[in-house]
Amino acid sequence: MNERSQSQIFRTSKLEQADGPGLNPTANRTMGDIIAARFSRRGFLKGSMATAAIAATVSPIALLAADEARAAMGSVFNFPEVEAGVDADHHVAEGYDADVLLRWGDKVFADAPDFDPTAQTEAAQERQFGYNNDFVGFIPLEGSADRGLLVVNHEYTNEHLMFPGIVTIAEGEIAVADATEDRVNIEMAAHGGTVIEIRRVDGKWQPVLDAPLNRRITVKTEMALSGPVAGHDRVKTNADPEGRKVFGTFNNCAGGVTPWGTYIMAEENIHGYFMGALPEGHREAANYERLGLPSGEYQWGRFHDRFDLGKEPNEANRFGWIVEVDVNDPTSIPKKRTAMGRFKHEGAESVVAADGRIVFYLGDDERFDYVYKFVTAGKFNEGDRAANMDLLDEGTLYVARFDEDGSMVWLPLVHGTGPLTEANGFASQADVMIETRRAADLLEATPMDRPEDIQPNPATGRAYVMLTNNTRREEANAANPRVKNAFGHIVEILEADGDFTATTGQWEILLQCGDPSVAEVGATFSTETTKNGWFGMPDNAAIDADGRLWVSTDGNSMEATGRTDGLWAVDTEGDARGTSRLFYRVPVGGEMCGPCPTEDMTTMFVAVQHPGDGGDDWEGHGRPSYYEDLSTRWPDFDDAMPVRPAVVAITKQGGGRIG
Repeated sequence: MNERSQSQIFRTSKLEQADGPGLNPTANRTMGDIIAARFSRRGFLKGSMATAAIAATVSPIALLAADEARAAMGSVFNFPEVEAGVDADHHVAEGYDADVLLRWGDKVFADAPDFDPTAQTEAAQERQFGYNNDFVGFIPLEGSADRGLLVVNHEYTNEHLMFPGIVTIAEGEIAVADATEDRVNIEMAAHGGTVIEIRRVDGKWQPVLDAPLNRRITVKTEMALSGPVAGHDRVKTNADPEGRKVFGTFNNCAGGVTPWGTYIMAEENIHGYFMGALPEGHREAANYERLGLPSGEYQWGRFHDRFDLGKEPNEANRFGWIVEVDVNDPTSIPKKRTAMGRFKHEGAESVVAADGRIVFYLGDDERFDYVYKFVTAGKFNEGDRAANMDLLDEGTLYVARFDEDGSMVWLPLVHGTGPLTEANGFASQADVMIETRRAADLLEATPMDRPEDIQPNPATGRAYVMLTNNTRREEANAANPRVKNAFGHIVEILEADGDFTATTGQWEILLQCGDPSVAEVGATFSTETTKNGWFGMPDNAAIDADGRLWVSTDGNSMEATGRTDGLWAVDTEGDARGTSRLFYRVPVGGEMCGPCPTEDMTTMFVAVQHPGDGGDDWEGHGRPSYYEDLSTRWPDFDDAMPVRPAVVAITKQGGGRIG
């Protein structure tokens, strides 16, 4: 991401941030190189690009899956497909309702003030639903399918959509007035997360504002560092000379819910929140460069010294972690679990392995960065929640190497292993975790095309890696026949013997994304996929209770695909493998996040992030979109209200299972 002053141009979108410069300095072979070499050796990809696309879909894993699913035949999904396109509203499959459950500014507590977009305050926002809802999780209460806690990440803010009177148009572009302290404090309160009880009444979900477990988490919430980095010199600051207490979390993208019912927040693009320069010769210079720090996109350091590296050079080492929140106690101190590594975390989805250990899959969302997994040392105790509360402080973090023959190896990021020694600057496990990216570089992990959400399927021993795109790819190859991987792909991992704790496995491409009607794109959707069913830029995903894969996207636009982002159902088994169909689509400018199916499959919660952040290329607007001149006023469609990110509850009309 190029550094730009707020006074010069409005904040870049999340896509532009995450699709940043690509900071991996190694010459490790990329996933594209490995895919090309593998399929070239196997002789699968010969002849035209169309032949290559079909061949890439038919894999050994697919053939095994087909044997298992042969009796079922055809797709495991059954719903009328939504028509792809773009307009100011959202759309769901016929026969379903998509009800807005929570919007930016809605009350989280009964005594919270009503939302007034023209008179926002920090105090009000701390008690209202935050901005840009991303990850959504549902934690049932007392075993009820009709009552539970909704946990939601608030990733970042778009001030040009949030605040009136701060935008001017200069040479056809939006320019935003310099930040003020009040505005910064409101934005800080709009970050973080929300924990709120919801109940189903007459088939529809509604928030319970007087529930005792409701909570807002912001940039000012007290948190604790735990695990190997806690107390280390590299996380000590003037405000925290012990290196154990941190205030807040931000840029929480995807996340997770643990088997013991805690809420996982993943800190992703932390680089934009810091400004200033490190003191000359400071030891963190190379470390911060590897993470793109600082970019200075947010101007928080003008009003809060801890975000100015010249004043607090270690503060940035206290971010980029996985955060665990005990939702059963609204006064509990969230913990940053440093044993799980520090990088631009996209999600932390988990699965209970056969031996009782918990395995988390973790993506590092940057061009040419890596896929990780964390295996706990201890085992899950289903009958004793308290016994599981510190499982994430001990375990092994691994990074993936994908090989040409379709095999893969999980390389342990353990101090003293291979090059991870004091001679290479790692004096302890704390150093390895603080500089996880550099440690993975030295282990020669495989650089990937922006690894985002990774979903394990407990029934099959497989995991699905969403690779959003990599527009910096300079050379085409047989399996990815495009100069720039603009549309991304999905890699399927089969762990050895179906054991999620295994250190070896196999990999395949489930899908290469993009428009399959354009041969040069090289997309590999099945021939049963309709013109509405293909997608680009896979981002978040979910495995439902029936073991089916749902994929949401980030980056569909008029310019890129001629359609908005949405939620697609994707077959992974049998004859229908590689078939995709559109279930729900977002308004113009929005990003599709979540998704979260309930265990009984009667509800699909989804999050619509930054709707209205765009519209230049849509004939329905055709100019920059900002507070006073928005491309959509979804979901209220009220001239007195701005566009508002929101969580939506999708249910089947008359009841029944989704999809």
